[in-house]
This record gives sequence, C-alpha cells and structure tokens, in this order.
Amino acid sequence: MRVPITLSLHIPNFNYPDVGSDEVFEKIAAIATTCEASGFSSVSVMDHLHQIGPVGPPTNWMFEGSTMLSAIAARTTKLTMGLLVGSVTYRNPAIAAKTTTTLDVISTGRVWHGIGAGWFEEEHMAYGYDFPPLKTRFEMLEEELQIVRQMFTSDEARFAGAHFRVDGAYNNPKPLRGDIPILIGGSGERKTLRLVAKYGDGCNLFGDAERITHLLGVLQGHCDDVGRDYSEITKTGLGRVLIAPTHEAAEAKKATLLERGIPQESIDSMNAGDPDSVGERVQELKDAGLEGYCFSMPDSHDLESLALAGETLSKIFPRAEASA
Repeated sequence: MRVPITLSLHIPNFNYPDVGSDEVFEKIAAIATTCEASGFSSVSVMDHLHQIGPVGPPTNWMFEGSTMLSAIAARTTKLTMGLLVGSVTYRNPAIAAKTTTTLDVISTGRVWHGIGAGWFEEEHMAYGYDFPPLKTRFEMLEEELQIVRQMFTSDEARFAGAHFRVDGAYNNPKPLRGDIPILIGGSGERKTLRLVAKYGDGCNLFGDAERITHLLGVLQGHCDDVGRDYSEITKTGLGRVLIAPTHEAAEAKKATLLERGIPQESIDSMNAGDPDSVGERVQELKDAGLEGYCFSMPDSHDLESLALAGETLSKIFPRAEASA
C-alpha cells in the first residue's frame, strides 16, 4: 500500500492577517477546499506543540495536528492527509495507531500515518517530554513502526521491545482499506532510509534535484539489502513555494516577506517566481525521481495564490483520483 501523495500542501502556520481565533478554522477549511478544487492530492500539518523557527515565534498559534486533520477531513472529500510527521517521542505507538485509525474512519480511508524520530529538544523540555539521544529515538521509531503495522492489520497486537510494549491490544474497527500506509520523514542515509526500506510505504526527503537523486540511490541500495521492492515506496520531497502570476509580482512578495521579518536566507531558499519558473524547478525534482511534492507557502491564506500553485504544479504531479 503506497502513500497516496502526488501534490500536497503542508500547512505549518496558522497566523493569518486579520483572522482571529474565532475565524481561523474557517480559513483553514477554505485553504483545504481550495486545495481540493485546484488539483492537490493531499494536505499535511506538523506535529508540534508550539511554533518553530523560521516559521514564526513560539508564541504563535499551534494546533494539535490529528485533531485539526479530523476537522479538515469532515470538510473535504478527496484530499488524503497525515502528520508531516509525527514524533515518536510524543505518544505511545498503540495510541498513535488508534488516533490514525480513527482519522481513517472519519475521512473514509484518506489518511496516512506520518512518523519520525523527533528533533525539537526545546519543545520537549517545555512540555515535559523526555528527549532521548538520537540512537534511542531511532530504536523507539523502529519499535513504533512494528507496533502500528500490527495495530492496523492484526486482530491483536503483541510486541515487547526495549522502549514500548503491547500485549493483546485491539484496534477495532480496523482501517477501512485493511491497512494504513506509513510515511517516514527525514533524509538520514544510514538509519532513516533503511527504516523506510524495511517498514515504510513512503518517504519524505529534503534537497535539490542533485541531492534527491543521491538519496534515492541510497534508498534503492537499502531496498536491495533487505529484499524490498523499491517501486512499492512513494518517494516524496518537501519544499517551499512562493508563486505569483509574474516575475515582478513574485519579487514584490519577497519584499513583503522581508518587511515582515522573514530572514533573507529563508526567502532565498524558496522556490519563488512566476508559474513557468516555479514549474521548471519542480519538474527537475520529478525528473530526479520524486513521485510526490509536498510544499508550504508563506501566503497559503491567499486563496488565489494557492489555486495558482495547485493549477501550475498539478500538471507536473497530477492527482490520481482512484487513490483519494
């Protein structure tokens, strides 16, 4: 079961101009329905408890991710969705599997399970979570991957590991498709991509076309080592897009972001420009081997810009209606 992502909007920010807390969900719902109407296959949100830099200051708004996805599911009919990605340190794997399965039923089978090893130490300390060494977090991640798959597919889940255990855990009703695809986030060559080869149905990578080509070669090698069919894994990448009808309008958007305090280096790292130039750079990623593109937009609240992004990039990564 491959992860059903072709073109996905990642929503990391919930502070929009002139939108109060009593209006913000309607704005998020409008973003999601605009995505659905503009060729996107998917949406995702972060698994964070307060905002991360450089998106914004920690005092900015942040919602619990799976709860927000449940609400988005109720307002849409085609979009697939998931956390990009959940942190293994924040919840028991059996509870994580239950939460994702609940969302699967609410969405009529449109969810994927996004998971990673976690990274934001400051946030862990602020909310009272332990932040184990990286080696331990990867051990926890491998145990989670085994537990959630059992929870999705077995009558009872039983597993005893160094960090997590279940003994006769039920997950009823089962996912509507009989299983839920698992997306593992991160570009670590030695550990993360090996876990993708062993357990994942999708990966989410970072980097330009040259880097993506290299990482996919590493993933292919891990698949060969563990006897996994490389074609079973959906290869997606993460980026940021700033799009406008013309080059001049895109440059004006950049200037506005700089005035808002967004660092110049952050602006420079975006795929910014008119539809042709943005599309050319995304096509390079597809040519490098990506099968899906996940991206955030600093102005996703501007529904016209969002629609332009979807209409432009869905020509490169078209939505497969049968997978929604």
